[in-house]
Amino acid sequence: MAIHMFQQLIDTLKKSPKKIVFTEGTDPRILEASARLLAGTWLTPVLIGNVDEVHAAAEEAGYNIRGAEIVDPATYDEMDKMVEAMVELRRGKMTSDECRAALKKGNYFGTMLVKMGVADCLLGGATYSTADTVRPALQLIKTKPGNKIVSSCFILVREGVGDNTVLAMGDCAINIDPTEDELVEITTEVAHCARTFGIDPKVAMLSYSTKGSGKGETVDKMRHAYEKVLATNPDFAVDGELQFDAAVSPKVAETKCKDSKVAGQANTFIFPNINAGNIGYKIAQRLGGFDAYGPVLLGLNAPINDLSRGCNAQEVYSMAIITAALA
Repeated sequence: MAIHMFQQLIDTLKKSPKKIVFTEGTDPRILEASARLLAGTWLTPVLIGNVDEVHAAAEEAGYNIRGAEIVDPATYDEMDKMVEAMVELRRGKMTSDECRAALKKGNYFGTMLVKMGVADCLLGGATYSTADTVRPALQLIKTKPGNKIVSSCFILVREGVGDNTVLAMGDCAINIDPTEDELVEITTEVAHCARTFGIDPKVAMLSYSTKGSGKGETVDKMRHAYEKVLATNPDFAVDGELQFDAAVSPKVAETKCKDSKVAGQANTFIFPNINAGNIGYKIAQRLGGFDAYGPVLLGLNAPINDLSRGCNAQEVYSMAIITAALA
């Protein structure tokens, strides 16, 4: 685990403590991570589930969750108010009865706790699918003003002798084949996310071509997206289209695009599609020795993040800190 980066995030949370909803309150991995979080005072777990069942699961697994908030949809005092709020949000799409039925499920109930300000952020997906975590977020939290899509990035960290190497990569998990305009949105969101993790973003919009050396639709897409990013954010440190070697190697950059302010020193990478992005971050993780954290969902009005169903308690703990840091 990249201790330095996480300590910085924890220091920020200490100044402004948060509450995080866990949609799967009886899961032993969630309970272990919650017990660790409760050892500090900067992030309070809100566990969804039957109070007795959550306590029994914690006792059986041997975790002390004293101080956690446990909220049961079946006995929630404000359920009528929550149903009313959800009906308004889903006006014309879901009836009152349909909303009440949905709110019996941890994913919808937890998302509404964030929407109503009971908690600051949410982490789900230990047992729910990605779709079951993202769908309620899109329907209830919705995208930020000006944003049309939800995107994602991975934060990659490799510990060094001096400073850690910290990189951001997007979109590796959500948008299968983003358009030029979607890439502009992804680029802006990933750069903003990178800053949260102490990265001064130098953004490379990646391709199999550097500045017209190759031809093709995806080359044009990345070049046009770069031009649009620059038009809306003239102070952005961004360049494209760039091959990966030109983006990270000063020697290659000197040959291929020596006047670039980004080439040779990029730390934030935008991929043309999910194929390239997913393969790219996994190569960095498995062959480059990076720890990968994410996917961090971007573009929503509040931080909602998704776990892998194969996650362990350490990953839950790390993603909880990352999610809260974005609140």
